[in-house]
Amino acid sequence: MKILMTGASGLIAQHWLSMFGKEYEVTGLTRNVDSAKSHSVEPITWIESLDRYPNFDDFDVVLNLAGESLAAKRWSDTQKQEIRQSRWALTKILVSKIKASQRPPSVFISGSAVGIYGDHRSVVIDELSQPSGESFGQELCAQWESIALQAQEFTRVVLLRTGIVLSTKGGALAQMLPPFKFGMGGVMGNGEHYMPWIHIDDMARAIEFLLTKNLSGPVNVTSPEPMTNREFTQALASTLHRPAFFPMPALALRLLFGEMSQLLTLSQRVVPQRLSQEGFEFQYPSLSSAFQQLLNEAW
Repeated sequence: MKILMTGASGLIAQHWLSMFGKEYEVTGLTRNVDSAKSHSVEPITWIESLDRYPNFDDFDVVLNLAGESLAAKRWSDTQKQEIRQSRWALTKILVSKIKASQRPPSVFISGSAVGIYGDHRSVVIDELSQPSGESFGQELCAQWESIALQAQEFTRVVLLRTGIVLSTKGGALAQMLPPFKFGMGGVMGNGEHYMPWIHIDDMARAIEFLLTKNLSGPVNVTSPEPMTNREFTQALASTLHRPAFFPMPALALRLLFGEMSQLLTLSQRVVPQRLSQEGFEFQYPSLSSAFQQLLNEAW
């Protein structure tokens, strides 16, 4: 099976490659081939542009994982536009080349995020739940998904509504570990907001699962056990055998991060209804099992 992967040098893509890359012929799109080659876990074909492909007749799968990090910089108007275009513009190109194919790929798996749902407090969210309120994350993901779905007349389209991906090599957990390791962690806001999360192994396994399962449309890629920030904090501190006495009030978060603080305080009790219905089995369904594996391996 031949796979075109965007965002191939990113955290999720590299982990998927480490687990499954040897089973496929993968072409990875990246901004810097030399850097990607030096850091990649698997030898794949690297490209810096899609210009050589008038269509995607040569590929069986298009896996779209590209996008400027949401947490890389404060959300200025310029940064918001960079975040939008890094997702929307590339997805438009992918869709246009799928449409131009005489033998289009059998599946187009395109990134999204649980941010599309907005704040639902303690209400359980599945794939049928409607957005609540208005936020940058909702706007970003709604348009991103809308663009990807333009390919659904030509191929099966899967939208990965991803939560917080837990890894010690990058992402939110890697940033949280240093203060928690030194006993300086604590709850964010009042700690009662729900955090949808998933172990990076299960993230990679879910992508692999979706390559062949006849699912289309939005799929929540999160653990079946969403936790409140307080529960998350206590579990992390307990696994590290450290106290967690340094809370970060919501006002302080807004002062530090501006609008980006919503990533840390929105409450989203998301469950992976469609994955569960299709029989996907999580290796790390509970936060305690996820932390035990990740932190024992790292420390």
